[in-house]
Amino acid sequence: MSALENTADSDEKKQDLVDSYKTVTEMSWNFDYESSIPKIHDLYTRAKSNQWNADDLDWDTVIDPSNPIMGRDHSQYSKMPFFKRLSTSQQETFTAHSTAQLLSQFLHGEQGATLTAATITHAVPDIKAKYYAASQTMDEARHVEVYDRYVNKIAIHYPMVPWLKKLIDVTLQSEDYKKIMIGMNMIVEGLALGAFNNMYRQTDEPLLKSITFNVMRDEARHVSFGHVYLTPVVARMHADDVEDLAQFAFDAVNILVQGQTEMDLGFQKVLEVSGIDQADFTAGMKEATEMGLVQDLPPGQVHSLKDLMIPALVRAGLITPRTKALFEGIGVSVNEDMSILNAMEDSKSDQNILNEVGASY
Repeated sequence: MSALENTADSDEKKQDLVDSYKTVTEMSWNFDYESSIPKIHDLYTRAKSNQWNADDLDWDTVIDPSNPIMGRDHSQYSKMPFFKRLSTSQQETFTAHSTAQLLSQFLHGEQGATLTAATITHAVPDIKAKYYAASQTMDEARHVEVYDRYVNKIAIHYPMVPWLKKLIDVTLQSEDYKKIMIGMNMIVEGLALGAFNNMYRQTDEPLLKSITFNVMRDEARHVSFGHVYLTPVVARMHADDVEDLAQFAFDAVNILVQGQTEMDLGFQKVLEVSGIDQADFTAGMKEATEMGLVQDLPPGQVHSLKDLMIPALVRAGLITPRTKALFEGIGVSVNEDMSILNAMEDSKSDQNILNEVGASY
């Protein structure tokens, strides 16, 4: 094969990695350069003050294969009987690859967040909200950069899980910036904020710990943005329009919930390289669920859905009596306790996020 044919083949394979579709989003100019939402200005000020450069992190850090990114004892699986029955080699391989699969989702999800933040910048009418959404777009681009560099460093890549791709696609295709903010700033960012918090507490690898802390500070602001902007908007809307947004919020969460019931091809690969039979894993998870171990997280870790996403929707007035029944119908209780959510956002001091979360338990 000639060099030209090799290049053409390489270009074709790269094109296979591109997924394009058209969206219809309202574009909004605003020549009133004052904002009616003071807290948006505060968020934008914090965003400017807390910009950070990925190049300043210690990328020369050596990741020692004999010292896993996330120790076996820190894994959510570590207390489960089926995991304890695995050989040491299987446990180590599973921990390494399941961690890599999760980090790959961080990478893919942050690209989706970049797309949604840019879309919100186009469509949101308030000028200071545009400023903030633009700063969030920069944040998300930086997050893609750091997770791409880290995943390349550990050299284990996994594809995006289908339900996460579907959730972000549905959000981008909603044609309404308010729905995009619900899908991203309340649901996807809530999912991410909880996952980053838990990763920070599970890993002792210094580079990943520094990445995760910096990303988590950004994500806390992003979740706050959804609340600060949308809550007063929703409060002024007609009840029928609120129901439309509430239905979108339920449908988006339902994509996440239903997606958790299916094992994607990437995780099947994790099991395969670890020498774990898929049926044995499924039976082991069922056993752990019956023992109450699946929902039993260590102190300081959070359930993204229960502790962050649902309270964020409640706070914004986006769970109505009608949709509350829908949530309960899919097994999601509507948690109205916002203490962990408020602590994670920590609007007074980004530096105290972790201390505040610990104090909320």
